[in-house]
Amino acid sequence: MDLWQYEKELYKQGVNIIGGTDEAGRGPLYGPVVAACVVLPKNFELEGLNDSKKLSEKKRNVFYNYIVENTIYGVGIIGPEEIDQINIYEASRQAMIKAIKEVQKQVKLEYVLSDAMPIDIDIPVMPIIKGDAKSMSIAAASVIAKVTRDRILYEVDQKHPEYGFKNHKGYPTKKHLEAINKYGLIDGYRKTYGPIMNYIKEGHC
Repeated sequence: MDLWQYEKELYKQGVNIIGGTDEAGRGPLYGPVVAACVVLPKNFELEGLNDSKKLSEKKRNVFYNYIVENTIYGVGIIGPEEIDQINIYEASRQAMIKAIKEVQKQVKLEYVLSDAMPIDIDIPVMPIIKGDAKSMSIAAASVIAKVTRDRILYEVDQKHPEYGFKNHKGYPTKKHLEAINKYGLIDGYRKTYGPIMNYIKEGHC
């Protein structure tokens, strides 16, 4: 598959400044949802770039550095409190809008390709199902979003190593749930998510 297919089609129509946006962190019980928006130069090349979930962590970090150095990008972060207030779907959208606005401080976007998310902004947006595996711009955004979020979780892990955040990144693994039962909740948990909601309802905190 040509990961440039959507961008090339827009280039043909005279659209040149295209942002790809994606998020990381919808499923975890802990921490923020992070979105990125990336504008690639037309001559951008990065062999092997794909949906960040399909890349090894080592490769993601290499790609992250390359993307940061060779593109225009922005990051948007929505914390757990806001996720609980507006739900994760809306929080993901708001994180994308924040990331897009960060890019717009640097360049005037003409079009946005999003990973399946309709976004109500004053620029044309094309939501693409599984966009992170179909568009180079969205794939680049998925790497920035994922690495940014992982680094936030590594910092939390240094403060609270007993929870194992460096391994599960806040996702509801067996070991993570065992750690919650053993040590309780710290700031940063999403209280509207099932396992955390049940933990609270059972009167543990």
